[in-house]
Amino acid sequence: MSCLMVERCGEILFDNPDQNAKCVCMLGDVRLRGQTGVPAERRGSYPFIDFRLLNNTTHSGEIGTKKKVKRLLSFQRYFYASRLLRGIVPQAPLHLLDEDYLGQARHMLSKVGMWDFDIFLFDRLTNGNSLVTLLCHLFNTHGLIHHFKLDMVTLHRFLVMVQEDYHGQNPYHNAVHAADVTQAMHCYLKEPKLASFLTPLDIMLGLLAAAAHDVDHPGVNQPFLIKTNHHLANLYQNMSVLENHHWRSTIGMLRESRLLAHLPKEMTQDIEQQLGSLILATDINRQNEFLTRLKAHLHNKDLRLEDAQDRHFMLQIALKCADICNPCRIWEMSKQWSERVCEEFYRQGDLEQKFELEISPLCNQQKDSIPSIQIGFMTYIVEPLFREWARFTGNSSLSESMLSHLAHNKAQWKSLLSKQHRRKGSVPGADPDGPAQSEAQPAARSDDDNAP
Repeated sequence: MSCLMVERCGEILFDNPDQNAKCVCMLGDVRLRGQTGVPAERRGSYPFIDFRLLNNTTHSGEIGTKKKVKRLLSFQRYFYASRLLRGIVPQAPLHLLDEDYLGQARHMLSKVGMWDFDIFLFDRLTNGNSLVTLLCHLFNTHGLIHHFKLDMVTLHRFLVMVQEDYHGQNPYHNAVHAADVTQAMHCYLKEPKLASFLTPLDIMLGLLAAAAHDVDHPGVNQPFLIKTNHHLANLYQNMSVLENHHWRSTIGMLRESRLLAHLPKEMTQDIEQQLGSLILATDINRQNEFLTRLKAHLHNKDLRLEDAQDRHFMLQIALKCADICNPCRIWEMSKQWSERVCEEFYRQGDLEQKFELEISPLCNQQKDSIPSIQIGFMTYIVEPLFREWARFTGNSSLSESMLSHLAHNKAQWKSLLSKQHRRKGSVPGADPDGPAQSEAQPAARSDDDNAP
């Protein structure tokens, strides 16, 4: 370690000096410079979780270097290819997708506010750059670039950093999931009951939080990190481990990119804190807390969206809905997301079994089937939240459409579960609405990212 020099990329101050000392080790805010002098990104659990790395906070400089080079090349390709960044500014309205992008992607962006938006197709059309492309477009259409006087090159660099810090090898928690959540958040921000009260700051916070809410997700849940004594679990004292890491990593990238460096210090500090509040709200262990509070507000009819605190609370609810909205998509997309998240669960279970650890709930492929996981998730997590969201929106057309898809998809999974039971010749657990405890409680996965 004597050959390594630590360089701070951002500074996050706490009242407690012990917390400040811990912050120096925060992987989202630190880079290591090796003997070659090439900066290597040091994110929390990159690369893919490997048992040999569970108690090791230092990763290969070669891996980080390759990642940095890939990020730089990605940005350079855009810089030299784009008419906009070559200084050839098109006439209004500003189009961030020029002839270098396929016309199909541009056409899809014209319908980005539709609930049947196919994020998988969009990701293919953008050559795996769905998150960057989507955010650039939404920042432009919402007027955020002009309002906050954002530099386009800096914005793109920041978004590339965020996209690259998602782990593409994760079946579910990857940049496509982040893009999907961002597109859903955009739809929710347009809900008439909310849209008329939102400020540009509210909109930017909502989109940024959606885009970065799972950044650098390792593909395993919080209990796994705790029982393997992972450095992130120790750093955050076993409390909202992944959510805290997503937030701190986002702040590190904001500061490294200097996207908001031109804004007053008090404003950037407020943005960082509000981003934290939004991302931390996605912790599934806080589901009942937020649901109870939302029900109380709706019952008492005391939501005052002119008030910044109430608007922020509804942004938290919107992000929670966007994060778990997959069961409310059309069946073809919803099914694909369900298969992806269960594959990620099963990978964790296989890893736990390999190293003789207790297999986490929902992670045993022999006992936890995809239909049973989905039925339990829809019944106990998704339906209660989206019913209250529909009450808030006044049963808007979007809310009614989501609840309709949810009911249809649940019926589909019940049918598949019945077929599985018939093939096995027995029906354990009787009630298809209430699978066994290990199957019916996705909240047992103590991260913000649950089965869609």
